Amino acid sequence: MFSKACEYGIKAALYIATQSLQGARVNLKEIAREINSPEAFTAKILQQMARNGIVDSVKGPYGGFQITSERISVIKLSEIVSAIDGDAIYRGCALGLEQCNAEKPCPLHDKFVSIRTELRRMLEGTTLYELANGLEIGLTFLKRNEA
Repeated sequence: MFSKACEYGIKAALYIATQSLQGARVNLKEIAREINSPEAFTAKILQQMARNGIVDSVKGPYGGFQITSERISVIKLSEIVSAIDGDAIYRGCALGLEQCNAEKPCPLHDKFVSIRTELRRMLEGTTLYELANGLEIGLTFLKRNEA
């Protein structure tokens, strides 16, 4: 559903948020390791998120990435998706056709419209804090430990 970059972006934002709630700043290597993402790819994603005001980038020997607790409470998942993937998820065709609309619909168009509407509602109604809180208390996980 999301691009790989967007998946990593959401995971990175969640990891940074959980660490920021504990008063910690995290570096690129740690983030890439925790979300199982290539470091160079993670760096590009974090740059995009910093440019869009989702994460704060602090330079220097004690630098890294953080998000203020005030921002964690108000950042919506839709902002992260928009910063990385734009709004294509709300406009794209379910079958990947270039031209798909109500006048010339693909076979899935009418069913996909309601799914996109629900997806938008979920992304715009879910805060980073809501998801980070689930991680912090152990209800949800960013990666599985293989036994």
